[in-house]
Amino acid sequence: MAGADARVLILGSFPGEASLAAQQYYAHPRNQFWPLLAAVLDEPLAQLPYRARLGRLKARRIAVWDTIVACARTGSLDSAIRDAQRGETTTISRRAPGLVAVAFNGGIASRAAAAWQEAGYATLVLPSSSPAYTRPFAEKLAAWRAIATYLDVQR
Repeated sequence: MAGADARVLILGSFPGEASLAAQQYYAHPRNQFWPLLAAVLDEPLAQLPYRARLGRLKARRIAVWDTIVACARTGSLDSAIRDAQRGETTTISRRAPGLVAVAFNGGIASRAAAAWQEAGYATLVLPSSSPAYTRPFAEKLAAWRAIATYLDVQR
């Protein structure tokens, strides 16, 4: 969730089976979330234990959450999501008053962009870090670097 001093919130759609089983965001070994953020932040996130990764994100004022807080789904594909219940922007607004930008990890997550824009946040629609989205890493990274615009990191 978001720390009070978070400046950037990265929203996924809903955790996949590997993440739910591990109780960790982006736990699937082929998901590129941690390598992408590692490159943006110039930190070895993918090599760190999970709690240390979260600590580094918090130190860099980045929060992670999902646009969908409950749903029905068989498997891990976003296309299989049914009966989605979306999270409320007001929950995050209260917890992270310094938030300035919301980045959406993929197309399903980006369906919530309008609500976040209406709430006054800058929004970034990023290519999905999922292994199911087969764009080259370098292409994804070029888009993900926009996150640094809202942090103390300029790369």
